This record gives sequence, C-alpha cells and structure tokens, in this order.
Amino acid sequence: VSTQSTWEAVVSTQSTWEAVVSTQSTWEAVVSTQSTWEAVVSTQSTWGNTKIFVMTKRTQKVGITRKYGTRYGSSLRKIVKKFEIQQHSRYVCPFCGKVSVKRTCVGIWRCNACKKTIAGGAWELNTPVALTAKSTMARLKKLREEAEQN
Repeated sequence: VSTQSTWEAVVSTQSTWEAVVSTQSTWEAVVSTQSTWEAVVSTQSTWGNTKIFVMTKRTQKVGITRKYGTRYGSSLRKIVKKFEIQQHSRYVCPFCGKVSVKRTCVGIWRCNACKKTIAGGAWELNTPVALTAKSTMARLKKLREEAEQN
C-alpha cells in the first residue's frame, strides 16, 4: 500500500478474489471473482466531497411481500405487507418492559425475556379496540375512587 495524494491499494488473498480501490476526486470500486461474475458498485449518495458506494437494494417497495411476486394485485399486497410487518415485529412486554414479545400463534404472544405468555390480538399485541377498552376502564375506575373518597 502506498500513500500519495491519490493512493491506490491492491488487496489480494489466496481465496481467489482481488479488489482494486482507487481514490481520486471520485471513488471507483471494482470487485471481481473467478466464479465468472463481476459487479461494479454504483454510487448511491454523497458525503461531503466523498462519494459513498452502497450496494443496491433487492426490494425497493415490496419488502416482506416479495414472496408473492406479481400475484394478487398491488393493493392487496400493500395491505398484507402492513399486517405481516405487525405480525413479525417485536413488542414491549407489559411485565418486564423489554422489547422481546413475539407472536407464537394467532392471538398468543410470548415474552422471551421473562417467559410470560400473553393473550392479544391476531396481528399485533394490543388491538386498538383493546386499548380503548383498557383506557375507558382505567378512567371509570379513577372516577369511582374519587367518588368514594368524597
């Protein structure tokens, strides 16, 4: 490796790959292997005067619904995407406070930290209706306690 105003580094190992990186006013990166493929990394964004090379995304919009391909129509895939993201995400445990509650099956949620099992919604831990009922019950309980004190 030599350091100059414009430096070049050639890295090679015995695992049959070579990488050439040169930094001048613009960065260029070429990665090639002997397994008959070559990839040129394209610039996605810039940071100061330096261009940053990021590999392109595989799924731009479809995300988790990539498995459905072009079937079922875009509107239905968008709805399914919303539900599947809710279903597979982790939630805050109401007992221990950690973000470790995952869905085991429909309506059954389990905290991996404190090992408690919780009954909840089919797609998310707390459904909007359940949250409304819980807040209403807390408000009525508070009003009843205030009435008993007076």
